[in-house]
Amino acid sequence: MTSNRSLLFTSVLVVALLGYMYADSLVFLFSRWLGTEDYSHGIFVPFISGYLIWQSRHRLSQASKEKSWWGLAVIALGLVLYVIGELSTLFVILHVSLWVVLVGLAIALLGVRGARAIAFPLGYLLTAIPLPMFFYANLSSKLQLWSSSLGVGCLQLVGVMAFREGNVIDLGPVQLQVVEACSGIRYLLPLTSLALLCAYLFKDKMWKRVVMVLSSIPISIMINGLRIGMIGVLVELYGKGAAEGFYHFFEGWVIFMVSFGLLIAEMALLARIGEVKSQGSVFDRLTWKDQSEDSAHQTVRMVPCRIQTTSGRAYLCSVALLAPFTLFSTVVVDREERPPPRAAFVDFPMQIGGWQGAPFPLEQQYIDALRFDDYVLADYRSDKEQPVNFYAAYYRSQKKGQSAHSPQSCLPGGGWEIASLTQRELPMSQGMMQSLRVNRAVIQKGDQKQIVLYWFKQRDRYLTNEYLVKFYLLWDAFSRQRTDGALVRLASLVGPGESESTVDQRLQEFAVAAGQELTRFVPD
Repeated sequence: MTSNRSLLFTSVLVVALLGYMYADSLVFLFSRWLGTEDYSHGIFVPFISGYLIWQSRHRLSQASKEKSWWGLAVIALGLVLYVIGELSTLFVILHVSLWVVLVGLAIALLGVRGARAIAFPLGYLLTAIPLPMFFYANLSSKLQLWSSSLGVGCLQLVGVMAFREGNVIDLGPVQLQVVEACSGIRYLLPLTSLALLCAYLFKDKMWKRVVMVLSSIPISIMINGLRIGMIGVLVELYGKGAAEGFYHFFEGWVIFMVSFGLLIAEMALLARIGEVKSQGSVFDRLTWKDQSEDSAHQTVRMVPCRIQTTSGRAYLCSVALLAPFTLFSTVVVDREERPPPRAAFVDFPMQIGGWQGAPFPLEQQYIDALRFDDYVLADYRSDKEQPVNFYAAYYRSQKKGQSAHSPQSCLPGGGWEIASLTQRELPMSQGMMQSLRVNRAVIQKGDQKQIVLYWFKQRDRYLTNEYLVKFYLLWDAFSRQRTDGALVRLASLVGPGESESTVDQRLQEFAVAAGQELTRFVPD
């Protein structure tokens, strides 16, 4: 009884310590689970994993006990990831860090074999972690284009005249934009998570389970394309209101249930392939029952089902490791940074060489989403050429949820799609210590074309790679107590009769001219 009370007390202490350390991470997780439909399944994942672990209690009671000091090493790895996640501003690393710590605690408490007995429930927790924003945005933009193409194909198949320009479907009097919410990713992620669970419960050959999980991807994409085509038909028949409000929400639920039905039908088909061990239905192959439960009841009928472990010392040492690190995490989170003084963007010159600028404000919804400390947005003209749109966002301290966003994830939208993405070297401007290497994106919408240059000004570095930005955030936070920096973006339309080289020259000239001014506002 005393050992059980000690285990309960230490477990409560572990929950309190982890809750304090990962408070921001958990708040972000719950906001994504409850605030976005893409990850609405995430709130159920911990409960499903908990039930699967409880359902495996008899296997845990029979697992051979061993000293599990390996749990300390796994926990230490998780704590290292915690520091990396905090300093590199990546929530996804913090989420993985928490998961690694939980795995380490399971090994310390149950032993390696015991943790192996609940490997799937522990691994299933990963399906509740939101994808990194840059990966999510790239995946969503691709799904938007695929869904748009499938939707147009469905409409043309039933005789409705429709054309696609990027992620915009032209129905003549009405245009439907396949926005991020309609990309199908909100079906892909929950359906893949559900397919994993079904594959675990589907007691059949491993290759059939793998096929089930992999098939959830094309099923969700094709069904979402069908949904977009169905919305197009309803808009053609009943007007634009059929694509909004309750109808749009109801169509989404119907489509998800259809996807789940196809998954069940696939399981029934797979159950018939090969040697059939039983004559029951596919639901006989799905089991929430521990396979060793019957035999366990026979052998431990008179003994209460509880986990006996000889690795209590390892578990207590794990708790002892977490306690001081919790205090250290406060130092990491509340670290003081020392960025150099700078001029505010409100004083950024609107006359640069032969360029005349006209500033305009950014909409509040974008300000709330980007969470910068200062910004400038203006159109600059030289003679009668097409204007150059100039945008720079400065971050005094780049922390979790407040760091430079890659334009690569924001450029697609409104019918625009990225035609090419390369890198280019621009000549040095006066005062620059290194040549300016930038990303060059060509985006198109129908006959319109636009060229975009962007780069990240991070302390004294000019970077084009988002991963390097995160690496140097981590490095400079340690070595220089600084994470300030900015994103700089230039864009200009390819006007009638202009070539891409003409626009490149225009953007290059402005980049050199603006670079001479930018150092005062984004210091090295």
